[in-house]
Amino acid sequence: MNNDTLVTDNMGLVYACANRFRGKGIEYDDLFQAGCLGLVKAAKNFDLERGVKFSTYAVPVILGEIKKLFRDGGTVKVGRSLKELSLKISKITNEFMKKEERSPTINEIAQILSVDAEKVAEAISCTKVPLSLTAFDDDSDGESGGEICIPIEGHEEKLIDLIALRETLKELDEDDRKIILLRFFKNQTQCVTASQLNMTQVQVSRREKKIIAILRQKMIG
Repeated sequence: MNNDTLVTDNMGLVYACANRFRGKGIEYDDLFQAGCLGLVKAAKNFDLERGVKFSTYAVPVILGEIKKLFRDGGTVKVGRSLKELSLKISKITNEFMKKEERSPTINEIAQILSVDAEKVAEAISCTKVPLSLTAFDDDSDGESGGEICIPIEGHEEKLIDLIALRETLKELDEDDRKIILLRFFKNQTQCVTASQLNMTQVQVSRREKKIIAILRQKMIG
């Protein structure tokens, strides 16, 4: 599977990741654009020999770009070449919409401009060009106030949560990871957990509350 296909086939991951940060102070379209940039970067760097699924590799990269957006004050930095490409995309989009009465897809824009679909997706992710970011056409219902809408399956939302949790757990120190592993993955009581970690039940209870607060904060950015 080439990079272009990875991008167009996995836009739902961007939607799910961006949706996690909805209402956190940055416009949803900006969150989505940052997520698209992360998806493009993941597609560029993905290696099948890693032995992991693309979604497993891509989600942390997508989330990283969205969190970076918060650190940068909600601004997606755009290079000159991407700005120029986005202007071409905007012109082509307007012409296409007048002729076909629908928005073009990434692949259609790429074919018209004779550039990689991956590059088109990157230009779109950094600007607010009004066209479809997926291989789906605009015959489906639900244009919602200009907001980007991507069909997404329920299991993708769960996948995002699981991968985000796994990545966040890696940031904890070893003792805290052991507490979470014993309490929530092996279903051990606080007393059993305390015994295995040479702690008191009260210490485990207090630390557990702090760890959960840390995880919740990290996972929502």
